[in-house]
Amino acid sequence: MHKRKFSKHNHGGYSARERAEAFQARVKANPQGYAFLIPDGKAERENDFFVPKKRLGGALDGDRVIAVPLKGTKDEATVIKIIERGRKLIVGRLVMNRRAGYVIPDDRAFDADVFIPLDLLNGARDGDKVVAEILSYPKDRAPGGKIVEVLGEDGDFYTEEEAIIRSYNLRTDFPVYVEDTSQKVAEETVVLKGRRDLRELLTVTIDGVDTRDIDDAVSLEITESGYRLGVHIADVSHYVKPNGCIDKEAYARGTSVYFPDRVLPMLPKALSNGACSLNEGENRYALTCFMTFDQSGKKTGVELCESVIRSDKRMTYDEVTSILEKGEAVDGEYPAIAPMLRDMQKLCLLLEEKRTGAGEVALDVKEAHIYLDEEGEIVIPEYKREISHRIIEQFMVSANESVAELAESKKAPFLYRIHEKPAPEKASILYGFLRDLGVNAKGDINDARPADYQKILQAVADKPYSSVVNKVMLRSMQKARYSEDNKGHFGLASACYCHFTSPIRRYPDLFIHRVLKDILHGELDKTRAKYSASAKVAATDTSERERQADAVERDVDDLYKLAYMSERLGEEFDAVISGVIESGIFAELANTVEGMIRFENLPADRYEYIPEKFALKGTRHSFRIGDKIKIKVAGCDLGTRRVQFTLV
Repeated sequence: MHKRKFSKHNHGGYSARERAEAFQARVKANPQGYAFLIPDGKAERENDFFVPKKRLGGALDGDRVIAVPLKGTKDEATVIKIIERGRKLIVGRLVMNRRAGYVIPDDRAFDADVFIPLDLLNGARDGDKVVAEILSYPKDRAPGGKIVEVLGEDGDFYTEEEAIIRSYNLRTDFPVYVEDTSQKVAEETVVLKGRRDLRELLTVTIDGVDTRDIDDAVSLEITESGYRLGVHIADVSHYVKPNGCIDKEAYARGTSVYFPDRVLPMLPKALSNGACSLNEGENRYALTCFMTFDQSGKKTGVELCESVIRSDKRMTYDEVTSILEKGEAVDGEYPAIAPMLRDMQKLCLLLEEKRTGAGEVALDVKEAHIYLDEEGEIVIPEYKREISHRIIEQFMVSANESVAELAESKKAPFLYRIHEKPAPEKASILYGFLRDLGVNAKGDINDARPADYQKILQAVADKPYSSVVNKVMLRSMQKARYSEDNKGHFGLASACYCHFTSPIRRYPDLFIHRVLKDILHGELDKTRAKYSASAKVAATDTSERERQADAVERDVDDLYKLAYMSERLGEEFDAVISGVIESGIFAELANTVEGMIRFENLPADRYEYIPEKFALKGTRHSFRIGDKIKIKVAGCDLGTRRVQFTLV
């Protein structure tokens, strides 16, 4: 047990050593009581700091604090002051007694119920799902607050979905003046104004059937030396001016957030679904990146220009895959488009070959695609990655690299998309796991290289445990983020990369569009003056908002998966063990639904939990990540949003 004493002075400060070592951080709490501190400028530190509950000093999840490293440790700290409370609103279930009410937070990482006096209930009743505003944080007592909204009955599906969204404090509605301004600018007639006229160039969009906004269109021409690929991206920056009301709202949101039944867009619909969306048959402003490739797929040239395009056809991934699988049988229906799609497939395969040669870590990790059918029923199809997806992925990655390289060559202020190499301790766990599988993996854990990771994936590609190696490898890697400094992208084996292709739904793309247009207009000094100081702040803010969007989308997806599986109680499915913890194992179905088999429901045995091997090992039974099993759906726990399985 660590004991810590502070030499606090009468003026309220701390010792010279403590002041020298103190840092500001945000609290990321765990439902079990402990927390991690994420220091400001986290990228400059290798690890977060662990803090047990007793050294949190009353700090709660989301608070900003001042902390000092615990003497004699490298990754533990003690909170010495709370700078700012992070939670203003709490979503949870109201529990009443005769004297008052308490809101029990849905997010148990917030380790305090909120006290509600009877005169501040605002009509809420016992058992309601509510939103509470915290008014005070009394020392050594529960936070005090008032009910500001009743969401509905606790346990109702749509109430639960709304509660998840509200718990992240997302912006759900646009201010009226932002809507009105968006409508006004969206009504502008599209004119050339010195732009390249590409309206006669055969151009298509390829997206999911339920796509709400269309950022990108593609074209391909065959040349004497190879290919001329056009990636045409909606010119959102034409409509959204820096520091205007639309821009400030978009920055505050950072990204669009997608749910199976709705979207919370970064931009109002007049722009996101209207003037900016590259809709079929409509003139649209675009920023076009033309890339030329030789017969082997080697990039030989790049040209960036402002343009006006007109998409000839809105296509879905399924349509494109079907055309390519049927061959020339569909040429009559798509006389010009079908041959172009076949050429796109050829170029895609060449680009994939080039990227593989460069060492790309092409992880094959399942992603859920949840949607509602015409009857409103939840549909969770089996995961598939078709050739149409691969075509768009390769074309967008090529464009992203091309514009990032242009910006770097000009030393322009920029937001790069970086993916740093795995930390040595994470790489060590991966290699240990591979050794246990009998995989002879080579590589330096202190200096991981994409090519080494790629060779691992190639070595296990045809093995039954291939999918689990993909999962463990993903866990060993760092999260991609935005940065004002180019540090390369490990997963793509790319020396220079950015996000350029989705300015309707991602603020970093909009940011760099402005920089690129200044470069095109010969105003590099102007763009340095405008954006050099703000790039670092924008990188931090947009990375954080991306993480938040990922988290809320994951939580809502879990709710939909729970509802989907609640209609399948008692049914049996083939599954793969996707995780192992002390209290049980997780199993994943082919459609990405994951459920838990609790320890007490495993066959009776004396088990040892071996975390570095992702295994529970018994004397007669053992369970390891990647093992194939057969499960039965036993229950659905709304409180934890977790599906419960049992072994068949």
